[in-house]
Amino acid sequence: MNRLSATSKKLLGDPALWVTTRSSRPGAPIVSPLDGIEVGTYPICEPVDVELALTRARAAQSRWVEKEPAERAKILETFTALVWKYENELLDLIQGENGKARSHAFEEISDVAMTASFYAKKGPGWLKPERVPGVLPVLTRTRVNHHPRGVVAVIAPWNYPLTLAVSDGIAALMAGNAVVLKPDSNTVLCALAAKKLLEEAGLEADLFQVVPGPGSKLGAPLIEGSDYVMFTGSTKTGRNLAAQAGEKLVPFSAELGGKNPLIVLEDAPLARAVRGAVKAVTSNSGQLCISIERIYVEDGIWDRFVPAFTRAMKKVKVGANHSWKTGMGPLISTQQLETVTRHVDDAVSQGATVLTGGKALPKVAPTAYAPTVLTGVTDEMTVAREETFGPVVSLFRVKDAEEAIDCANDSEYGLNASVWSSSRRGARIASRIQAGTVNVNDGYIAAWASLHAPMGGMKSSGMGRRHGKEGLLKYTETQNVATSLVLPVQAPSGVGEKTWSRIMKVFIKYGK
Repeated sequence: MNRLSATSKKLLGDPALWVTTRSSRPGAPIVSPLDGIEVGTYPICEPVDVELALTRARAAQSRWVEKEPAERAKILETFTALVWKYENELLDLIQGENGKARSHAFEEISDVAMTASFYAKKGPGWLKPERVPGVLPVLTRTRVNHHPRGVVAVIAPWNYPLTLAVSDGIAALMAGNAVVLKPDSNTVLCALAAKKLLEEAGLEADLFQVVPGPGSKLGAPLIEGSDYVMFTGSTKTGRNLAAQAGEKLVPFSAELGGKNPLIVLEDAPLARAVRGAVKAVTSNSGQLCISIERIYVEDGIWDRFVPAFTRAMKKVKVGANHSWKTGMGPLISTQQLETVTRHVDDAVSQGATVLTGGKALPKVAPTAYAPTVLTGVTDEMTVAREETFGPVVSLFRVKDAEEAIDCANDSEYGLNASVWSSSRRGARIASRIQAGTVNVNDGYIAAWASLHAPMGGMKSSGMGRRHGKEGLLKYTETQNVATSLVLPVQAPSGVGEKTWSRIMKVFIKYGK
């Protein structure tokens, strides 16, 4: 039996048991990128199933909101423990559905556990009513309340099938909402595993529901029936969903595409920069919204960095297995392999040079592709501007830091960036990069894992933020309750409006 199939049966039993449907539905195949073998099916939901899920979620949320945040936090703490209890099973599911290397799958499990634990600890305090200064000291009192929005729709992609299926939902649940999740059709099992573990942790079943199926059919009813939409995926799809949400005045947040730059300056720690750049390019086979696709190397270090980086990329061990020694797995699908191949072939046909890679590896897996380094890339080439979403990076020589900054910012995207230099100089340069997260002497993990800080994109890379206090409170409606303790804030009886305006002027000028 295929390892994915065996683990799925052990953890989930029949996947259909965890999907919300009105009646039995035709099944869609689950195919593992590791070997191209079909390992099971899941029911394809219809719009009426989405409507059912939303109705159930709304009823459950009316009960969930009555629980104190500390009670919700206890469920998240239990969920955290269960993630670690089922670590090996979750690793198998992530690898089996996505194809990524085991070490990269572990990053997902770590992220989910960290996020759940973080919001369990911080959420209750952040959700408490806040006392703020009133308009008139002593005479007025103002409080800010945070009410859950209701039902949150999460539309998740395939590249991080566990993290992006449940981590945004964790924050929404902590804030008192119910969640209806539409996972990508390639990675349904990981979403169902998240639901299973949440229920095992004590969460009412209808508070987190899964409705797999085509976005073209399910997206509209999901948006229309929800109170907030969280989307992770391509910029093109994000724009379409944002338009639908805007039409219905449904609040919308999104992490979208990126063409993320990495800068290597002359004073960079060379060995660390090489190792970090390789990680940032090949993690999850480059299928990471915040992975690096452009590297700008200062002239003074070019002749040392490029050969060392190319050698290191050649040494990345590509495999389709469960070994911790494998450095990179195959791509998710034949469609993604075709995209990566098209970008590289187009660049080569227009004069780009392949320093290493540049080819598929069918003997490794049906969709495996070699880690690839390009030079001589120009703006006319597809790979220069479009998101490739594969283990492909283009190297550019720049004369100094100023040119590197200009080149890094010359993109419609602004999701993630990386700067390698002395720490103090690197931080100064990082503040000038037009990206929602910028890592200094790290590729992407330092910023992503800084859960106290918000994470998201600038420009065409998204709107809104996940992580931090902002990532929790976006799932709430903020309410201002202001109380006049003695008299209404207006001219008292017997005091003329002109006299009152003079009194108010004094308060306004000197009362704060």
